[in-house]
Amino acid sequence: MSALSEELRTTAPILRDFCNYMLVVKGKSSLTVAEYYKDLRTFFRYLIAVRGGNPLDEQSLSEISIESVDLPLIASVTLSDAFSFMNYCIDERDNHAATRARKACSLRVFYRYLTNKVHLLQNNPLEELETPKIGKTLPKYCTLEESVRLLQAVDGPNRERDYCILTLFLNCGMRLSELCGINLSDIRDDNTLRLVGKGNKERVVYLNPACTAAISVYLRVRPADGVKDKNALFLSRLKRRISPRMVEEMVQNTLQKAGLGGRGLSVHKLRHTAATLMYQHGEVDVRVLKDILGHENLGTTEIYTHLAAEQLQKAANANPLSGLTPPGEKK
Repeated sequence: MSALSEELRTTAPILRDFCNYMLVVKGKSSLTVAEYYKDLRTFFRYLIAVRGGNPLDEQSLSEISIESVDLPLIASVTLSDAFSFMNYCIDERDNHAATRARKACSLRVFYRYLTNKVHLLQNNPLEELETPKIGKTLPKYCTLEESVRLLQAVDGPNRERDYCILTLFLNCGMRLSELCGINLSDIRDDNTLRLVGKGNKERVVYLNPACTAAISVYLRVRPADGVKDKNALFLSRLKRRISPRMVEEMVQNTLQKAGLGGRGLSVHKLRHTAATLMYQHGEVDVRVLKDILGHENLGTTEIYTHLAAEQLQKAANANPLSGLTPPGEKK
């Protein structure tokens, strides 16, 4: 039984019904639904503590059961309660804007479900709950030279597997969960690969020669006997499907070996790297990039157009007249 299933087994029925709706009807991934549930659990623990005059420290809140959360309590929530909770997240939990934005989204989705889907509420008290403004930041990524250095740093007893994993990250821009979920049957004879992304949505990516070569080399040494999950492409030392945590550790170790540690790079930043390299060096249209990455909205992909500004600047500086100075100006 998964951690989410265990949580839902002992939680308030109204929260369990919501989570099951998001999983089964909306097709959200278990990871997404788990985030919804954690946000709602934190909110109702906070609400129960405040109304009961109880301490708001982390330890005290974690001991509050939400099994008793029912419709009367849910219906009593006001917009002021939500604002107060957001202030608590800033002052006591030190949540960044992105984390608070997710919590606000979880609350809005939950109350919209109660109002518009199951009609347990006549009016939505959190309809006007706004999302905290998130400052736009450019994605961190490896340059082309750094990406080559990262691949060259792969070493150790699992080097064929690890090299293949990094090659797929850097060339296909897949998510961590997508990579870990790849089955042998997902690799097709026409050099395409089936991926299962967020919300169990499938997409097909094309494997370039670097990817097909890396997969071919890895498959020669991939264990065949005693494998627990025979269809899994990437296996752990115990011959089970490789876990996300193991992949993250491998990536961090290789970044360190390549001299790229301490820069905030991660598995997800390799996804940014793939997108950046395709946009910068391959001149891939942003709409095509959207499909490659499996983004639902074009706006999510447009962050990579920050490279256009860099390219414009380089083009301007490359003009042979760029070094001329006005008359009378010292060089």
